[in-house]
Amino acid sequence: MIKELSLTLSPKEAALDNEVRRICARRLSISCEDITAVRFIRKSIDSRRREIKINALVRVFIGQEEDCCYDKTVFPDVSSRPQAVVVGAGPAGLYAALTLIENGWRPVVLERGADVHQRKKDCALLCREGRLDPDSNYCFGEGGAGCFSDGKLYTRSVKRGNVRRILSILVQHGASPDILSDAHPHIGSDRLPSVIERMRMTITEAGGEVHFGTRVTALEKRGDEVTGAICADGTLYSGPVILATGHSAHDVYSFLAAQGFALEAKDVAVGVRLEHPQTLIDQMQYHSSEGRGKWLPPASYSFTAQVEGRGVYSFCMCPGGIIVPASTEEDALVVNGMSPASRSGRWANSGIVVQLRVSDLKESDSMAMLRFTKAIERACFNPLFKAPAQRMTDFMSRRQSSSLPSSSYIPGLVSMSMDEVLPPVIASSLRKGLEAFSAMSRGRFLSNEALLIAPETRTSSPVRIVRGADYSQISGFYPCGEGAGYAGGIVSAALDGTAAALAAARMLDMKGKK
Repeated sequence: MIKELSLTLSPKEAALDNEVRRICARRLSISCEDITAVRFIRKSIDSRRREIKINALVRVFIGQEEDCCYDKTVFPDVSSRPQAVVVGAGPAGLYAALTLIENGWRPVVLERGADVHQRKKDCALLCREGRLDPDSNYCFGEGGAGCFSDGKLYTRSVKRGNVRRILSILVQHGASPDILSDAHPHIGSDRLPSVIERMRMTITEAGGEVHFGTRVTALEKRGDEVTGAICADGTLYSGPVILATGHSAHDVYSFLAAQGFALEAKDVAVGVRLEHPQTLIDQMQYHSSEGRGKWLPPASYSFTAQVEGRGVYSFCMCPGGIIVPASTEEDALVVNGMSPASRSGRWANSGIVVQLRVSDLKESDSMAMLRFTKAIERACFNPLFKAPAQRMTDFMSRRQSSSLPSSSYIPGLVSMSMDEVLPPVIASSLRKGLEAFSAMSRGRFLSNEALLIAPETRTSSPVRIVRGADYSQISGFYPCGEGAGYAGGIVSAALDGTAAALAAARMLDMKGKK
């Protein structure tokens, strides 16, 4: 027998399996020994009041074995099937490849960067020695930009596809089943690479191919149809192309424009990474000078405000995390945040970004927003990828910081005013947004120990690759994910890659019937 119960638990009760079993047994008027398993279906923290509660929906198995917690997907052998080309091995590309296999087609995945093991080494060299590999870094390589940014899986894109399928495939490949129940699930930048590697193994074991160090430089067109992808070494991989290259593959936009594909500039959000000591965030969010205590996880936050008609908001918040250089070019700096599964680091960081519209710019061609954000990245660049930084209180008071507190950013910091490196519209809106956030937190968010570290410029793609309702621009060409301008985050990119692959599979099915 299976029963479902809605529970309101203390943090300690939620953390201890025997406590949850005891509470369920009491609610059901049965013995704890009758319960074979209890599984969380949904779990969220309610910290609106001083007494923190955990709201949960649990499934109780009584006198029978627990069933599988995820929806298992079967991947058939497609080694002898016609192929489709998938450019990019981030979430959109990986899920596109897996979806092709599910539907009986053979994916050939082309990834400009390295596999996850080599990629870790390349990222370490960037942080410790300032040595950037332009094709293997925090943005490029197996797993894409999301692989080393905490593996956050929260999405509002629930109407765009089957989110449970996306999460179940991750669990099937080694992610914790907790991601199926947590309100804000994450895998962790230390655990996600192994999950990604297992997904790649599924692709190759089913008969697909994955090629690393394979940068696509053009698409092959025959009339009004894309028939393959051409790589830097001249190799042609034939088949319809699912383009899933991520928001930082700016060279892709250049060759698409040169080949006459339709592109358009897109609104973005630009700002900084804001870093606090994690203890301050715990105290603020859990309403206690003692912080989170023994049973609660490191706290996160989410803020949004309207400043003179322009949105200012927190983005990609990383409790217990670190800030890393996410640059892809030798003369430009970008920062991003990541955290391990435990989220046990000393600092919390989040992007604090300002809405920037194409209408704000002097130019409006398809590359206008890309040029604008690149100019910010170059203005922030320092040798060895040291980052401009300013104490939060100094930024609010418009003075340069005479000293900087310790930080998680390994390459090092340079004291600079954010007004020197950010455009006036961004700096001004950021200051007003932080004032609003401070008011929302009764002044606790504003801290002399908090640091603004610049720049956060890659919240989304500055270019959209135009496509139709069938996910294609022309026959055989399916742009998808963050790089195409249709997603933001791991899950939404995976959903978009899935939809693009289904569209490509329908086209292959129709061709096969002719």
